[in-house]
Amino acid sequence: MIKTLVTGAGGFVGSAVCSEMKSRGMDHVPAVRTGRNASHRVVGDIGADTDWRDALSGCDTVLHVAARVHQMNDTASDSMALYRSVNVDGTINLARQAEAAGVRRFVFVSSVKVNGETSVGKPFSAGDVPAPADAYGLSKWEAEQQLRAMRRSSMEMVIVRPPLVYGPGVRANFLQLMKIVQLGFPLPLGAVASSRSLVGIDNLVDFLIVCLLHPGAAGKTWMISDQHDVSLPELVRMIAAAMHKPARLLPVPVWLLKTGAGLIGKTAMMQRLTDPLVVDARPATAELAWRPPVTMEAGIRRTVEHFLSGRA
Repeated sequence: MIKTLVTGAGGFVGSAVCSEMKSRGMDHVPAVRTGRNASHRVVGDIGADTDWRDALSGCDTVLHVAARVHQMNDTASDSMALYRSVNVDGTINLARQAEAAGVRRFVFVSSVKVNGETSVGKPFSAGDVPAPADAYGLSKWEAEQQLRAMRRSSMEMVIVRPPLVYGPGVRANFLQLMKIVQLGFPLPLGAVASSRSLVGIDNLVDFLIVCLLHPGAAGKTWMISDQHDVSLPELVRMIAAAMHKPARLLPVPVWLLKTGAGLIGKTAMMQRLTDPLVVDARPATAELAWRPPVTMEAGIRRTVEHFLSGRA
């Protein structure tokens, strides 16, 4: 049986990975920055000087989930330096210590933001020229490049670029959208036709475990999704249906939305809402024989049920 170090085990994705590994009887070490849970391995702040030796002891694989995540309203004076410290320096420090410890495979959770913010004309693929548009995406791309520079290492590298992840316990914009739908506020998004790729937490976790185990995953970059792209109005309707509420959508023209957003300095936010962002997840099916185990409808329903339970 392989033993896996899982970083970021206290976060949204990391905790879901550890829960699934436990249910499958997979030996794993949940690493966290701080905490009092006796089953967690506390490693402190992640950066160039983090000591991973104890956490890596006996591990065959590493699933590196921990990161400084995308900040919608970042107020740090030098946010790029903070992203690089955790997402680049911290990642490479872990990878080098993992190699020294004899780890045979390193799975890095990157982001679709490496590709960019808008997929124009065709879905994003792993072979596209990267075009990160913010500090978070750039830091993930820089980390990917440095990991690839270790290609002479005996340790196999796997990179996964998920789009927006949703599921029970999701926060940020998806949580806000559920709150708005629950309150019954009308949304001026009925005319938005662009499709977006999402991935449910159950599907992402299942794919990450495949990447730890499947021989064909090694040395490649993977795009992942629910393989069911939706427009924003479709997503709102799915959330509303799960709440047994009407979807209140107003068909405001997209050009008018963008014009109004520009007047109040929210152009980037409106672009994220109205522009397409679709990924090509077919290689995962063709090369790894992977299929999403949970449908988007079921994933949205579970997410909404958790939200309505008051545990969100």
